[in-house]
Amino acid sequence: MRTCVATTVHHPEDARIMHRQIRALLDAGHEVTYVAPFTYFNVTPTMGVTAIDVARHASYGRARAALKRGVKGADLLIVHEHRLLGALPYRRPPVVWDIREEVSPRRLARAGRRHRVITPAVVPEATLVSPSPPPPGDTRVVHIGRLSSERGVAELIGLAERLVPYGVRLDLIGAAARDVRPLLRDAQRVGLLDWFGYVPNRHALRMAEGALAGLSLADDTVRTVPTKIMDYMGRGLPVITTPQGSALVERTGCGLVVPLDVEAVLNAVLDLKEDPVRRARLGVLGHAEARLHHHWPDHAAAFVNRAESWAGLPTHALAV
Repeated sequence: MRTCVATTVHHPEDARIMHRQIRALLDAGHEVTYVAPFTYFNVTPTMGVTAIDVARHASYGRARAALKRGVKGADLLIVHEHRLLGALPYRRPPVVWDIREEVSPRRLARAGRRHRVITPAVVPEATLVSPSPPPPGDTRVVHIGRLSSERGVAELIGLAERLVPYGVRLDLIGAAARDVRPLLRDAQRVGLLDWFGYVPNRHALRMAEGALAGLSLADDTVRTVPTKIMDYMGRGLPVITTPQGSALVERTGCGLVVPLDVEAVLNAVLDLKEDPVRRARLGVLGHAEARLHHHWPDHAAAFVNRAESWAGLPTHALAV
Protein backbone atom coordinates (compact mmCIF):
# COMPACT_ATOMS: atom_id res chain seq x y z
CA MET A 1 0.00 0.00 0.00
CA ARG A 2 1.15 3.54 -0.78
CA THR A 3 0.00 6.23 1.63
CA CYS A 4 0.35 9.99 1.41
CA VAL A 5 0.39 11.73 4.80
CA ALA A 6 0.05 15.52 4.81
CA THR A 7 0.24 18.53 7.11
CA THR A 8 1.15 22.19 6.59
CA VAL A 9 0.92 23.02 10.30
CA HIS A 10 2.63 20.43 12.45
CA HIS A 11 6.32 19.82 13.02
CA PRO A 12 7.44 17.08 10.59
CA GLU A 13 8.66 15.04 13.58
CA ASP A 14 5.30 15.36 15.34
CA ALA A 15 5.02 12.32 17.59
CA ARG A 16 1.53 11.27 16.50
CA ILE A 17 2.17 11.72 12.79
CA MET A 18 5.77 10.60 12.35
CA HIS A 19 6.64 8.43 15.32
CA ARG A 20 3.35 6.60 15.60
CA GLN A 21 1.28 6.55 12.42
CA ILE A 22 3.97 6.80 9.74
CA ARG A 23 6.33 4.53 11.67
CA ALA A 24 3.55 1.92 11.99
CA LEU A 25 2.94 2.02 8.24
CA LEU A 26 6.65 1.72 7.45
CA ASP A 27 7.12 -1.12 9.92
CA ALA A 28 4.23 -2.95 8.22
CA GLY A 29 6.07 -2.72 4.88
CA HIS A 30 4.02 0.07 3.32
CA GLU A 31 5.34 3.05 1.35
CA VAL A 32 4.78 6.58 2.65
CA THR A 33 4.96 9.96 0.95
CA TYR A 34 5.07 12.73 3.52
CA VAL A 35 3.94 16.29 2.70
CA ALA A 36 5.15 18.57 5.50
CA PRO A 37 6.91 21.91 6.19
CA PHE A 38 10.42 20.46 6.40
CA THR A 39 12.28 23.65 5.45
CA TYR A 40 10.30 25.85 7.85
CA PHE A 41 11.25 23.64 10.79
CA ASN A 42 14.76 22.92 9.45
CA VAL A 43 14.12 19.17 9.51
CA THR A 44 15.84 16.53 7.40
CA PRO A 45 13.20 14.02 6.26
CA THR A 46 13.33 10.61 7.89
CA MET A 47 14.89 7.83 5.84
CA GLY A 48 12.31 5.54 4.31
CA VAL A 49 9.75 8.22 3.39
CA THR A 50 9.36 10.17 0.18
CA ALA A 51 9.35 13.79 1.33
CA ILE A 52 7.53 16.71 -0.30
CA ASP A 53 8.33 20.08 1.25
CA VAL A 54 5.53 22.60 1.66
CA ALA A 55 5.41 26.03 3.27
CA ARG A 56 3.91 26.22 6.74
CA HIS A 57 0.32 27.45 6.46
CA ALA A 58 0.70 27.22 2.68
CA SER A 59 -1.96 28.88 0.53
CA TYR A 60 -4.71 26.64 -0.79
CA GLY A 61 -3.14 26.69 -4.24
CA ARG A 62 0.29 25.63 -3.02
CA ALA A 63 -1.15 23.09 -0.64
CA ARG A 64 -3.20 21.58 -3.47
CA ALA A 65 -0.13 21.43 -5.71
CA ALA A 66 1.83 19.61 -2.98
CA LEU A 67 -1.04 17.18 -2.39
CA LYS A 68 -1.36 16.57 -6.13
CA ARG A 69 2.29 15.49 -6.20
CA GLY A 70 1.91 13.46 -3.04
CA VAL A 71 -1.07 11.37 -4.10
CA LYS A 72 0.38 10.20 -7.42
CA GLY A 73 0.21 6.43 -7.21
CA ALA A 74 -1.11 6.59 -3.64
CA ASP A 75 -3.82 4.26 -2.33
CA LEU A 76 -4.75 6.49 0.61
CA LEU A 77 -4.38 10.11 1.72
CA ILE A 78 -4.27 11.00 5.44
CA VAL A 79 -4.49 14.72 6.24
CA HIS A 80 -3.83 16.15 9.70
CA GLU A 81 -5.68 19.45 9.44
CA HIS A 82 -9.20 20.34 8.38
CA ARG A 83 -8.03 23.11 6.05
CA LEU A 84 -6.47 20.58 3.70
CA LEU A 85 -9.89 19.10 3.00
CA GLY A 86 -10.53 22.30 1.03
CA ALA A 87 -7.32 21.86 -0.99
CA LEU A 88 -7.79 18.28 -2.17
CA PRO A 89 -6.83 17.58 -5.79
CA TYR A 90 -9.62 16.39 -8.06
CA ARG A 91 -7.96 13.05 -8.72
CA ARG A 92 -7.13 11.43 -5.42
CA PRO A 93 -7.39 8.19 -3.44
CA PRO A 94 -9.72 7.78 -0.45
CA VAL A 95 -9.16 10.54 2.10
CA VAL A 96 -8.81 10.23 5.88
CA TRP A 97 -8.98 13.26 8.16
CA ASP A 98 -7.16 12.74 11.46
CA ILE A 99 -8.83 15.18 13.84
CA ARG A 100 -6.33 17.07 15.95
CA GLU A 101 -8.65 19.69 17.43
CA GLU A 102 -12.13 19.98 18.85
CA VAL A 103 -14.68 20.30 16.02
CA SER A 104 -18.38 20.97 15.93
CA PRO A 105 -20.75 17.99 15.44
CA ARG A 106 -21.95 19.60 12.20
CA ARG A 107 -18.44 19.83 10.75
CA LEU A 108 -17.66 16.29 11.88
CA ALA A 109 -20.83 14.91 10.33
CA ARG A 110 -20.21 16.75 7.06
CA ALA A 111 -16.64 15.48 6.81
CA GLY A 112 -17.77 11.97 7.73
CA ARG A 113 -20.16 11.88 4.78
CA ARG A 114 -17.31 12.55 2.36
CA HIS A 115 -14.24 11.02 3.95
CA ARG A 116 -13.05 8.68 6.64
CA VAL A 117 -12.43 10.36 9.99
CA ILE A 118 -9.98 9.40 12.73
CA THR A 119 -11.11 10.31 16.23
CA PRO A 120 -9.76 9.03 19.56
CA ALA A 121 -12.58 6.47 19.44
CA VAL A 122 -11.18 5.13 16.16
CA VAL A 123 -7.43 5.45 16.85
CA PRO A 124 -6.77 6.14 20.55
CA GLU A 125 -4.31 8.79 21.64
CA ALA A 126 -1.24 6.95 22.86
CA THR A 127 2.43 7.16 23.76
CA LEU A 128 5.44 4.92 24.26
CA VAL A 129 5.17 3.61 27.81
CA SER A 130 8.35 2.76 29.66
CA PRO A 131 8.23 -0.75 31.20
CA SER A 132 9.79 0.36 34.48
CA PRO A 133 10.41 4.12 34.84
CA PRO A 134 12.32 5.44 37.85
CA PRO A 135 10.26 6.99 40.67
CA PRO A 136 9.64 10.75 40.58
CA GLY A 137 12.48 12.85 41.99
CA ASP A 138 12.33 16.23 43.71
CA THR A 139 14.78 18.54 41.90
CA ARG A 140 13.10 19.37 38.57
CA VAL A 141 9.77 19.63 36.79
CA VAL A 142 9.39 19.10 33.07
CA HIS A 143 7.26 20.30 30.15
CA ILE A 144 7.24 18.33 26.88
CA GLY A 145 5.80 19.73 23.67
CA ARG A 146 5.39 22.88 21.65
CA LEU A 147 5.73 26.14 23.56
CA SER A 148 3.47 29.10 22.83
CA SER A 149 1.60 31.90 24.56
CA GLU A 150 -1.63 29.93 24.69
CA ARG A 151 0.26 26.98 26.16
CA GLY A 152 1.44 28.91 29.16
CA VAL A 153 4.93 30.16 28.28
CA ALA A 154 4.59 33.29 30.44
CA GLU A 155 3.36 31.19 33.36
CA LEU A 156 6.14 28.63 32.87
CA ILE A 157 8.80 31.33 32.99
CA GLY A 158 7.15 32.88 36.05
CA LEU A 159 7.05 29.45 37.69
CA ALA A 160 10.73 28.84 36.98
CA GLU A 161 11.64 32.08 38.74
CA ARG A 162 9.51 31.22 41.77
CA LEU A 163 11.02 27.71 42.02
CA VAL A 164 14.64 28.86 42.27
CA PRO A 165 14.64 29.35 46.09
CA TYR A 166 13.29 25.82 46.51
CA GLY A 167 16.02 24.14 44.50
CA VAL A 168 13.67 22.96 41.74
CA ARG A 169 14.63 23.40 38.09
CA LEU A 170 12.31 23.65 35.08
CA ASP A 171 13.17 21.68 31.93
CA LEU A 172 11.38 22.72 28.73
CA ILE A 173 11.61 20.15 25.93
CA GLY A 174 10.06 21.27 22.66
CA ALA A 175 10.03 23.73 19.80
CA ALA A 176 8.62 27.20 20.43
CA ALA A 177 6.51 29.67 18.50
CA ARG A 178 8.59 32.51 17.10
CA ASP A 179 7.00 35.20 19.25
CA VAL A 180 7.98 33.50 22.52
CA ARG A 181 11.52 32.42 21.62
CA PRO A 182 13.15 35.67 22.85
CA LEU A 183 11.43 35.24 26.24
CA LEU A 184 12.69 31.69 26.54
CA ARG A 185 16.23 32.60 25.49
CA ASP A 186 16.33 35.44 28.03
CA ALA A 187 15.06 33.15 30.80
CA GLN A 188 17.67 30.55 29.95
CA ARG A 189 20.43 33.17 29.68
CA VAL A 190 19.85 34.34 33.27
CA GLY A 191 19.71 30.77 34.53
CA LEU A 192 16.01 30.40 35.35
CA LEU A 193 15.38 27.28 33.29
CA ASP A 194 16.77 24.90 30.69
CA TRP A 195 15.15 25.07 27.25
CA PHE A 196 16.32 22.22 25.04
CA GLY A 197 14.32 23.09 21.93
CA TYR A 198 13.01 20.33 19.71
CA VAL A 199 14.12 16.85 20.81
CA PRO A 200 13.06 13.62 19.04
CA ASN A 201 10.12 12.07 20.85
CA ARG A 202 11.84 8.96 22.21
CA HIS A 203 14.70 11.03 23.62
CA ALA A 204 12.31 13.61 25.07
CA LEU A 205 10.42 10.90 26.94
CA ARG A 206 13.61 9.50 28.40
CA MET A 207 14.73 12.99 29.43
CA ALA A 208 11.48 13.45 31.36
CA GLU A 209 11.98 10.35 33.50
CA GLY A 210 12.71 10.96 37.17
CA ALA A 211 11.23 14.46 37.26
CA LEU A 212 9.09 15.63 40.16
CA ALA A 213 6.11 16.24 37.85
CA GLY A 214 5.10 16.82 34.24
CA LEU A 215 3.39 20.13 33.43
CA SER A 216 0.53 20.69 31.01
CA LEU A 217 -0.59 24.34 31.02
CA ALA A 218 -2.95 25.94 28.53
CA ASP A 219 -5.48 28.74 28.31
CA ASP A 220 -9.13 28.42 27.32
CA THR A 221 -8.38 28.63 23.58
CA VAL A 222 -6.77 25.17 23.69
CA ARG A 223 -9.65 22.70 23.60
CA THR A 224 -7.95 19.36 23.09
CA VAL A 225 -6.62 17.00 25.74
CA PRO A 226 -2.83 17.38 25.51
CA THR A 227 -1.06 14.15 24.54
CA LYS A 228 1.80 15.19 26.80
CA ILE A 229 -0.33 14.07 29.75
CA MET A 230 -0.13 10.50 28.48
CA ASP A 231 3.60 10.98 27.91
CA TYR A 232 4.03 11.89 31.58
CA MET A 233 1.86 9.00 32.71
CA GLY A 234 3.85 6.59 30.57
CA ARG A 235 7.04 7.74 32.30
CA GLY A 236 5.67 7.43 35.81
CA LEU A 237 5.40 11.17 36.49
CA PRO A 238 2.67 12.92 38.48
CA VAL A 239 0.77 15.33 36.24
CA ILE A 240 0.01 18.97 37.00
CA THR A 241 -2.50 20.21 34.45
CA THR A 242 -4.90 23.04 33.75
CA PRO A 243 -8.57 22.06 33.18
CA GLN A 244 -8.02 20.86 29.59
CA GLY A 245 -6.57 17.65 31.01
CA SER A 246 -8.82 17.37 34.05
CA ALA A 247 -11.03 14.50 32.85
CA LEU A 248 -8.13 12.10 32.26
CA VAL A 249 -6.15 13.15 35.33
CA GLU A 250 -9.10 13.05 37.71
CA ARG A 251 -10.37 9.73 36.35
CA THR A 252 -7.03 8.02 36.82
CA GLY A 253 -6.00 9.91 39.96
CA CYS A 254 -2.55 10.53 38.52
CA GLY A 255 -2.10 14.21 39.28
CA LEU A 256 -3.40 17.64 40.21
CA VAL A 257 -5.67 20.07 38.33
CA VAL A 258 -4.91 23.78 38.73
CA PRO A 259 -5.92 27.06 37.07
CA LEU A 260 -3.52 28.78 34.67
CA ASP A 261 -1.92 30.75 37.47
CA VAL A 262 1.71 30.81 38.60
CA GLU A 263 0.84 30.72 42.30
CA ALA A 264 -1.47 27.74 41.88
CA VAL A 265 1.07 25.76 39.85
CA LEU A 266 3.84 26.65 42.30
CA ASN A 267 1.80 25.40 45.25
CA ALA A 268 1.06 22.14 43.44
CA VAL A 269 4.75 21.58 42.72
CA LEU A 270 5.76 22.34 46.31
CA ASP A 271 3.03 20.08 47.70
CA LEU A 272 4.44 17.18 45.68
CA LYS A 273 8.01 18.07 46.59
CA GLU A 274 7.18 17.81 50.28
CA ASP A 275 5.30 14.53 49.92
CA PRO A 276 7.41 11.82 48.22
CA VAL A 277 4.89 9.10 49.08
CA ARG A 278 2.11 10.95 47.34
CA ARG A 279 4.06 11.77 44.20
CA ALA A 280 5.22 8.16 43.94
CA ARG A 281 1.61 6.95 44.27
CA LEU A 282 0.41 9.38 41.58
CA GLY A 283 3.20 8.26 39.28
CA VAL A 284 2.34 4.58 39.77
CA LEU A 285 -1.37 5.17 39.10
CA GLY A 286 -0.65 7.08 35.88
CA HIS A 287 1.86 4.53 34.64
CA ALA A 288 -0.52 1.62 35.24
CA GLU A 289 -3.30 3.38 33.31
CA ALA A 290 -0.96 4.28 30.43
CA ARG A 291 0.34 0.73 30.18
CA LEU A 292 -3.17 -0.70 30.02
CA HIS A 293 -4.75 1.75 27.59
CA HIS A 294 -2.27 4.18 26.00
CA HIS A 295 0.77 2.16 24.87
CA TRP A 296 1.05 2.83 21.12
CA PRO A 297 2.49 -0.58 20.12
CA ASP A 298 -0.77 -2.11 21.37
CA HIS A 299 -2.73 0.04 18.88
CA ALA A 300 -0.35 0.23 15.91
CA ALA A 301 -1.55 -2.94 14.16
CA ALA A 302 -5.19 -1.89 14.41
CA PHE A 303 -4.33 1.50 12.88
CA VAL A 304 -2.52 -0.17 9.97
CA ASN A 305 -5.42 -2.59 9.45
CA ARG A 306 -7.86 0.30 9.28
CA ALA A 307 -5.66 2.15 6.83
CA GLU A 308 -5.45 -0.92 4.62
CA SER A 309 -9.22 -1.32 4.78
CA TRP A 310 -9.83 2.31 3.88
CA ALA A 311 -7.41 2.10 0.97
CA GLY A 312 -9.37 -0.89 -0.36
CA LEU A 313 -12.58 1.11 -0.69
CA PRO A 314 -13.59 2.12 -4.23
CA THR A 315 -12.40 5.65 -4.89
CA HIS A 316 -15.75 6.77 -6.32
CA ALA A 317 -17.42 6.00 -2.97
CA LEU A 318 -15.51 8.88 -1.35
CA ALA A 319 -15.67 11.41 -4.16
CA VAL A 320 -16.98 14.86 -3.23
